[in-house]
Amino acid sequence: MSYNKITVIGNLGKDPELRYTPQGDAVCDFSVAVNDRKRDKSGDYQDVTTWFRVTTWRKMAENASKYLSKGRQVYVEGRLQVDEWQDRDGKDRFTLNIQASEVQFLGGGRTDEFGGDNVEQMQSSAPSGAVSSQDSPSDDDIPF
Repeated sequence: MSYNKITVIGNLGKDPELRYTPQGDAVCDFSVAVNDRKRDKSGDYQDVTTWFRVTTWRKMAENASKYLSKGRQVYVEGRLQVDEWQDRDGKDRFTLNIQASEVQFLGGGRTDEFGGDNVEQMQSSAPSGAVSSQDSPSDDDIPF
């Protein structure tokens, strides 16, 4: 048995690009930057950015194109693929691609009547077992 699942939280590097297949299915691509702080050899902290190319399909693609924009924070879950290619100089390069099964819009969205962020969520039609934001307990439901 094998299993391929990745979860990233990062910021969009540019506005999403929406297109349609000849069959009429919506496809949206966008890039997500994930930052990590690491110490270099001299002991100083350096920010290291890893870029992921994300592909969404159908209704999720249309929503991503409509609501996401450059700089917006997003949660992405899906399958990881690694594409190998050569640049103009003949040097081997790699691109990390995520076929998204779930996308949640984080920070920078509209605020609700209580001043909190409104987290918008999209899932593919495949069951993932994730709990939607509507099923999450409110502060009044927590017993402590």
